[in-house]
Amino acid sequence: MRIEFLGAARNVTGSRHLIHVNGSKVLLECGMFHGHRFEAYERNKNLPFDAREIDAVVLSHAHIDHSGNLPTLHAQGFNNNIYCTSATRDLCSIMLRDSAHIQERDAEYLRKKAAKTGQQPLEPLYTMSDAEKVMRHFVGLGYHRRFWVAEGVEGTFYDAGHILGSAVVVLEIREGENRTRLAFTGDLGHRNVPILRDPEPVEKIDVLITESTYGDRVHDPVEQIEAEFADVVNRTVSRRGKIIVPAFSVGRTQHVVYLLHRLTVSGKIPRIPVFVDSPLSVNATEVFQTHEECYDAEARRLDRIAGPDGIFGNNSGSYDIEYIRDVEESKKLNGRKDPCVIISSSGMCEVGRILHHLKNNIEDDRNTVMVVGFMAENTLGKRLVEHERRSAKNMT
Repeated sequence: MRIEFLGAARNVTGSRHLIHVNGSKVLLECGMFHGHRFEAYERNKNLPFDAREIDAVVLSHAHIDHSGNLPTLHAQGFNNNIYCTSATRDLCSIMLRDSAHIQERDAEYLRKKAAKTGQQPLEPLYTMSDAEKVMRHFVGLGYHRRFWVAEGVEGTFYDAGHILGSAVVVLEIREGENRTRLAFTGDLGHRNVPILRDPEPVEKIDVLITESTYGDRVHDPVEQIEAEFADVVNRTVSRRGKIIVPAFSVGRTQHVVYLLHRLTVSGKIPRIPVFVDSPLSVNATEVFQTHEECYDAEARRLDRIAGPDGIFGNNSGSYDIEYIRDVEESKKLNGRKDPCVIISSSGMCEVGRILHHLKNNIEDDRNTVMVVGFMAENTLGKRLVEHERRSAKNMT
């Protein structure tokens, strides 16, 4: 067995690890690299292997830095199975199409810009058709179900507690008389993450591949995070401001909604309107609602008593939330003068509706931009975290 680390090694995004075993090539993840536009385009377009030679892909979870380049892989000749959990498959179905839409939209923008400057335009990394075609190769499986990956390789998924459907991948590898038990964590969650079960321990591992985005940090206790969250909301409401939350559409958005629900129902924050302003976030929340099997005990309990729409709805009568797909409804939020929470993507403030919410709200001292997730280098979100002084007109 030989392992090549072809992404997310000494950096954060673009996870790809290639296992050579028994004459087969098994790819763990095929994520999109994020960074400077043209560097990212080149790294994502030029795969460091022949896609036609990949015998199988095993995917730990749906985040784009782990799954986002699968349409490119397929477009370049991959035609075999992609193994993942059922929830990951459903999330990828919406996320890869959304990513393709962004690719096509950005390419159109650059094409118009190139026409004015005489530069060579970039083609989209992949198209909506590519995203739809690759979904035909997904095989969704439950946790703890053994599956055949390649010659002498069997896999099993264990709950990673990171996002809905995330998995620790355990591969049982036979090479002649040798037996190797390899575990790949993907992004491993931590204990007491809202909604999700804690990561499952796996035992008797010979080889471990793990990622360490937060490996040098200590997470605050959940109770402390909730108290700080409530304090920020209460202080902003007291000055009649808005709370603008850039959040990844899958995972972080649902965690924020769940936390707002709990804090409102418990009386720790006042009842104020909450808007989830992102078509992808809305679609992802619907996937969350269909996969209660991934919830932890507390989330299942709250889901049972919350009413027909569950923990992400407002049918309890004590919580006001609205999910927005239409762009005109999104624009109307800028005219609101009352306190509210606006959760929008992208999580790193690079694209999407969060940009116009920042542009229209960041200069008002009453408002708060609440950062709730990781911000990679060279992103607008990172510049906000570091308090870089830039005018709102330069943010887009």
